[in-house]
Amino acid sequence: MADQIEELIREIAAKHGIAVARDDPVLVLQTINNRLLQDSAAAQQAQLDQFKEELEGVSLRWQTDAKDKAERVVNAALAASKCAMDQVLQKGASATSKIFRSELDNALAAVSNHAREAHRAALLNLIASCLTIVAVIAAVWSFK
Repeated sequence: MADQIEELIREIAAKHGIAVARDDPVLVLQTINNRLLQDSAAAQQAQLDQFKEELEGVSLRWQTDAKDKAERVVNAALAASKCAMDQVLQKGASATSKIFRSELDNALAAVSNHAREAHRAALLNLIASCLTIVAVIAAVWSFK
């Protein structure tokens, strides 16, 4: 501090050509100004530190909020894609079921036609057998 006062006395003498003593009111005012500047700088530094802490807190909250929102968006997208996949699978299963039923109906119709033809052939065979039996009975009676 003494070096600063000596330097200030020399600077005033060099620039203004005036000699000032150590107990001069100008130097006292300069000392008070320096003290006020130091106190003001310390207060500003404290405010800056507090502001920095608040900004860090806000940044942390924003980060947490952004993460939560991102998770919600991802979960919503996942649910929407799952719903879309379920709908596609339902449509595919329905289409496959319709095709399977159509093919099964066609196959059953063909089998039914063959069964009717076989039934008709069996009835004709039964009628032919009955006629044969009647013919045999008639032949046996005619030889008696």
